[in-house]
Amino acid sequence: MIGILHRFGIPLVVSGALLLLRLFAADEADEIQQLSGYTMGTTYQLQYVGLPENFSRAKVQSEVSALLERLDRQVFSTYAEQSELSRFNRSPVGQPVRVSRELLEVTMLAREVSEFTGGAFDVTVGPLVNLWGFGPSANLNQVPSEDQISQAQQKVGYQHLSIDPEQSTLRRDEEIYIDLSGIAKGFAVDQVAAYFDSIGVDCYFLEVGGELRLKGLKPGGQAWIPAVESPVEDAVQIFAVLDSRGEELAIAGSGDYRNFFELDGVRYSHEISPLTGKPVSHDLAAVYVINNSTARADALATALMVMGFDAGMALVSNAGLAVYFIVRTADAFEGRFTAQFAYYLDSSGL
Repeated sequence: MIGILHRFGIPLVVSGALLLLRLFAADEADEIQQLSGYTMGTTYQLQYVGLPENFSRAKVQSEVSALLERLDRQVFSTYAEQSELSRFNRSPVGQPVRVSRELLEVTMLAREVSEFTGGAFDVTVGPLVNLWGFGPSANLNQVPSEDQISQAQQKVGYQHLSIDPEQSTLRRDEEIYIDLSGIAKGFAVDQVAAYFDSIGVDCYFLEVGGELRLKGLKPGGQAWIPAVESPVEDAVQIFAVLDSRGEELAIAGSGDYRNFFELDGVRYSHEISPLTGKPVSHDLAAVYVINNSTARADALATALMVMGFDAGMALVSNAGLAVYFIVRTADAFEGRFTAQFAYYLDSSGL
């Protein structure tokens, strides 16, 4: 979970990624406008500075709420039967379906991340997630058989989703089920950022379901300062402090330390590998990704949690990505990060 913990508030508990962020508010907090609400089964909290003369806070609230409602209920929801994604999941195999710009963009980006990570990110992994009891009908008291896992894996594979950007169509080539929860919240953040950019607001701190996008400076010329909290239940301990330096950043995270079950002494994480069909069993507890796209950071964080530290670090180091890993050791947690991420670390918070 990534949330925002204010000095004058309480932690936000949100679904999705399992990390926490703290936002240190400036003394000039009364000059920072705040909007909050619910979308995609979770919460959102938006902070921004300044508005054009022809815009009111109420107008921004209305337009942002409408934007997020549309993305959720009309496009990406797998719970709303008439959403675009739900209707596509019911479409006949082999039949191209014309889709919106938003659904096309997200599925294309998901394919890009799937190919980059060797299939560690896969928007068709839903049958396996459900099989292990982490889906809508949670049943965390049994481990599926190898035959059950094998059968579920036959319905998994991002390669079975055909994308035609020129015709703006998607096609299911097998009986697959698409779930974009590992990327849609990040995309929503990017769309809210694009909205603020379009109306001339160039300083904001946006959070949707724990995924973040920062731009500009707070009043007084101070940078937005998020901080990573330790992945420990019922603990408020700062793990690392970030300095956005006033740059435009997208930050997303994923983790496995809260959503899991134990059976006969074995711990089963909700992070299911589409490659093995089973929960991951490595020592990576959480991961943060900084990128220029919150949607891409969101998907990459999920993929890296599946890959584990060794494979994940090798991949992102070679690609020059800014990533922070939190790894379990024998008696504690240890932060490990790429050189690109180190640029944003404030040494006073380490």
